[in-house]
Amino acid sequence: MWFTQVTLRLVASFLAVSTFVPRLAQAFTSYPDDFVNPNYMLARHYPGNTGGAQFSILKWADFLAAQGPWTVIDKPVVPPSGDLHDYMSWSPYSWPNCSALGNTTELPLPQVWAECPYYLRDGLFNPDVRMINNTGHFNAMADAVWMNSLAWAMTRINRYAQNAATFLNVWFLQNSTAMNPNLVYSQMRRGPGKGQMGAHTGELDLKCMAKIANAILILRNGNSIHWTSDMDQGMINWCQSFIEWLTTYWIALEEAMAPNNHGSYYYAQLASHYLIVNDTEGAKRAIQTYFTTTYMSQITASGEQPLEARRTRPYHYRAYNLIAMITNARIGEYLGLNYWNWTGNEGAGIKAALDYAMTIPPGTENADELYQPIAGVAAKYGDPDNKYANFLADVDPRYPAAPYFLWSQPFSDSGLPAARPGWSQKRDSSASKSALGGSATLSAILSVALGFITWWG
Repeated sequence: MWFTQVTLRLVASFLAVSTFVPRLAQAFTSYPDDFVNPNYMLARHYPGNTGGAQFSILKWADFLAAQGPWTVIDKPVVPPSGDLHDYMSWSPYSWPNCSALGNTTELPLPQVWAECPYYLRDGLFNPDVRMINNTGHFNAMADAVWMNSLAWAMTRINRYAQNAATFLNVWFLQNSTAMNPNLVYSQMRRGPGKGQMGAHTGELDLKCMAKIANAILILRNGNSIHWTSDMDQGMINWCQSFIEWLTTYWIALEEAMAPNNHGSYYYAQLASHYLIVNDTEGAKRAIQTYFTTTYMSQITASGEQPLEARRTRPYHYRAYNLIAMITNARIGEYLGLNYWNWTGNEGAGIKAALDYAMTIPPGTENADELYQPIAGVAAKYGDPDNKYANFLADVDPRYPAAPYFLWSQPFSDSGLPAARPGWSQKRDSSASKSALGGSATLSAILSVALGFITWWG
C-alpha cells in the first residue's frame, strides 16, 4: 500500500508542475451522471489496464479545479423572489415570437422576455438561456468536485480533497454564496403572464447530484482532513431541506411522475440526497420506487425506449436515459440492492436497451454519448465475445483512457495503447525524437509508475 501511495503522489506531482504535457490524456467530457462505489475507489486495488484512465482523472481534476469556484449568485438577472441565492434557469427549448407586437425596431431583451410569446421547439437549444448560467455552473462544479474526490481517493494528495471541499462549501454552505435549497425558478418559461415560476422539467438541472453524493461519501468515508464535521453537517442540513422540497412541492412531484428520462433522473437525485444525509432506507426506497414504477414501462421487448425515441434527438436521449438507469442500478448495488437483471413490463432490461441503442446509427448526433453506458453494461453483464470492446475500439481507440474505464471493470482494453497513462498518438510518433526530460520521457515515467501501482495493488 505504501508503494501505491508514494507512486501515485509522484505521478500527481509531475502533473502539478509539468508544463510539457501537451494536452489532457483524453479531452474532457462531462458525463450526465454516474456513481462509483466509494469502497472501490478508497481500496485502490485497480485493474492493471486502467493506468490511462487513472491518468485522465488526475488531469481532468487539475483542469477543472483551475476554473472554480462557482456560485449560484453569479448571474446577471435577479430571480422573481429578488434573492440571487435562488437557483434560476430558463427553459432551454423555448423560443420567442415577437411578430405580433408590431415593433419596427429591435426590442430590448427584458421586453422580449416579458412580452413576446414563447414556443417550445423540442431539442433546439436557445443560446440566450446561458445568459443565466446557473445550470452550467452547477454542472461544472459537480464535475470538479467529483473528479477531485476521485483523484484524492487515488493519490491521497490533499489538494484534491481541498479543491472538492472548497467548491462544495462555496456552492452550498458559505452564507454569502450558498444556494437556497429549492428549484422553484428552474427552467422558467418566459412570455406574457409567465416567467414567475419554474417548470417540473427544471428538476433535471440538478441531475448530477449522484456525482456530488459520490464525492461526499469518498471524502467522508476516507476521513479526509479537509472534509470537516461542520461541512458534513452543513451538507446534511442543506440536503434535508432540499429533500423536503423535492418530495412535497408541486412542480417537484410532477417530475416524480414523469415516465421518461426526467423520472429516471428524479429518483437518482432523490437517492443521492438521501445518501448525503445518511438515510440509507430513504435511498433504498427511492431506488426501489424507480425500478418498480417508472422503469417498468420505459423499455419495450425489443429494447427500444419509445419515450426517448420520439424526441428530436433520439440517439442522445436513449443514451441519456441509459446513463440514468445505470446510475440508479449502481446506487442500488452500493445499498445492497440488485436491479441489474430487473426487467420491465415487456421482459427487457438495461442490457437489452443498450444492445438496441447500439444498432441505431447516430446520424448527425454525438456518437460518443453511448460510450459510457456501453462500458458500464460490459463490465456488469460481461463481454465474452468482445462485442462491446470491439465496438468501442472501432469508434474510439482512446476509450481505455476515459475515466469511466476505471470503474467499468472488468472490461477489455482491446490491447490499445491508450490504456497506458499519458499516451497520445502525437507523443508516440515523436518519442524517438524527444530529448531526455521531454514529453515522451514523462509519458514513459508515468506509464511505468502507474503500471507498478496496478501491479503492486
